[in-house]
This record gives sequence, C-alpha cells and structure tokens, in this order.
Amino acid sequence: MDAPSLSFPIRTECPPGACVCDRDALLQSPGGDTRILQLTQAEEKKLLQRLENVSSLSDLRRLQERMEQQLGLRLTIAPSPNEVRTLRGITILVHEQRGLCRKTRQAIPAAIKKGMDQRPEITYELLNEGGLFSGL
Repeated sequence: MDAPSLSFPIRTECPPGACVCDRDALLQSPGGDTRILQLTQAEEKKLLQRLENVSSLSDLRRLQERMEQQLGLRLTIAPSPNEVRTLRGITILVHEQRGLCRKTRQAIPAAIKKGMDQRPEITYELLNEGGLFSGL
C-alpha cells in the first residue's frame, strides 16, 4: 500500500508471513507514528554499522536518544539484575513498536553487543553507571 501523505521514502514491506510488523495497519491508522518507516533497509545498514562502531557509552547514549527522537525507537540498555560476567549479562531491549521489522529488532541488540565487544570499556562504563566500580 502506498501512503501518499508521507513526504519521505519508507521501508519496503516484508514478504507475507515473514514479519509481524503491522506496517500496513500503521499506514492505514490515522495519526499513527510512521517515523519508524523512515528506517529503510539502506538506512538500517548505516544504523547497524554506526552501532557496531560506537566509541564510548556517551556515544551509544546519544545514538539511543537520536533513535528515539527521529524514529520513535525506544531501547533499554542496562546491566542484567543478575550477575554480569560477560556481555550476555547486559540487557538490550528494543521495545515493540508497530512498523518495526522483526529482523531489525534482533539486529540492533546484536550490533550494540558487537560494538561493546570491540570496546570493552563501554561495558565497564555501563556497569559503573549504577555505581558498581565507584567504591574501588
């Protein structure tokens, strides 16, 4: 379905049955937040590459904020409430959102973890946000 009221290129629809993003329902809903549809496949590749190459926790937080402002995409990045021994102990949650592709919801945390794996100091900064290392 084409959305003539949108003034930006939108993501192409997934093959039938491959995704549960409700893209068409979002396009038909009056007043729906269609910002997420701006994340075309080409833009998604750029975003994932940028997430993989974050340089610091503040850089990651800036990206997190910009994704929410520009796409309405909400992320939660925090240490797990259980013991953190590896990156698996870091919780990266992409909140469900109408129009967000299932594959994208999986790819974003993977890209963030890859970036944190390349720069372990980001993980340490994240753990220290809660004061883990402040007494040392």
